[in-house]
Amino acid sequence: MTILVTGASGFIGSFIVQVGLERGFEVWAGMRGSSSKGYLQDERIRFAVLDLANPDRLKAQLLEYKAAMGGRGWDYVCHAAGATKCLHEEDFFRTNTEGTKHLVEALRETGMVPRRFVFVSSLSIFGAIREQPVRKPTADNPWIYSPILTSDTPQPNTAYGKSKLEAERFLTAQKDFPFTILRPTGVYGPRERDYFLMAQSIKQHTDFAVGFRPQEITFVYMMDVVQAVYKCLDAAQAEGRAYFLSDGQVYNSRRFSDLLQQEMGNPWVLHIKAPLWLLRAICWVSGKISRLTGKMNALNDDKYHILAQRNWQCDIEPARQDFGYDPEWPLERGVKASVEWYKANGWL
Repeated sequence: MTILVTGASGFIGSFIVQVGLERGFEVWAGMRGSSSKGYLQDERIRFAVLDLANPDRLKAQLLEYKAAMGGRGWDYVCHAAGATKCLHEEDFFRTNTEGTKHLVEALRETGMVPRRFVFVSSLSIFGAIREQPVRKPTADNPWIYSPILTSDTPQPNTAYGKSKLEAERFLTAQKDFPFTILRPTGVYGPRERDYFLMAQSIKQHTDFAVGFRPQEITFVYMMDVVQAVYKCLDAAQAEGRAYFLSDGQVYNSRRFSDLLQQEMGNPWVLHIKAPLWLLRAICWVSGKISRLTGKMNALNDDKYHILAQRNWQCDIEPARQDFGYDPEWPLERGVKASVEWYKANGWL
């Protein structure tokens, strides 16, 4: 079996490649010519340089790889390429929306439609919905919000979420193109840098949180995302559908940082909770500086909306039922493994 993994040099993509090799797939790592191969050292990997921004060049590249495979295409394609940070809003759409369109159209026009096209999207396409409490906390259920459902109407409030939603809408409008959409919540683990910033902050004895309304957060360890990719490939019920991915649990806003602190040897930490208006001001200024200097900062308008969102609960039951998704990495296990990797690789 052959599989093309786009975004193979990235955080999630590199692990999809790794697990594909372990499962006996012939894995093609799709990437830009300038992308690093730092996490792609296995000699069994075959590389596919893909220009998702240039439709004509992309088609020529696909035909070249088709010839190399004896005139056939890949059995599966996992489209994990995408931009999570951009200086300008239009860049999200250029990469996440147009790049997806170009790949799907090129696969069609070259006669390389796969048995299943897995699109790695995001819970962020729904935005800040279901943020009004629906219950009072109890000992059995301390959470006050209700989970986001696939039947809800998306209301993305970030450029990233909007660009992913547009890509989803394009994909769902296709006929005779077998696809499955995966919408992970916050993905963390080795090689990921956004959540790593929290570990760095704790090492420096500070932990920042924002907003005074209750916040209910979900996470998913990268290996559970990879598990979902491979389990949905041949699942008949998953064709043409979209699924949320989390570890199946809900956490308060301090749980992740508390676990980091624990795994890092319990350094003393000053916990600071800032009002949302202050975060908004900081993100606005930081975004302006980024655009003026051409250098990305961790805080921007998109980051404000992500940090301000109060409810990240999502319903993973459909993924369990349709393709046997079974998260194996609760937050305690995942944070422990992440910190061990940070230390072993000199990040901490």
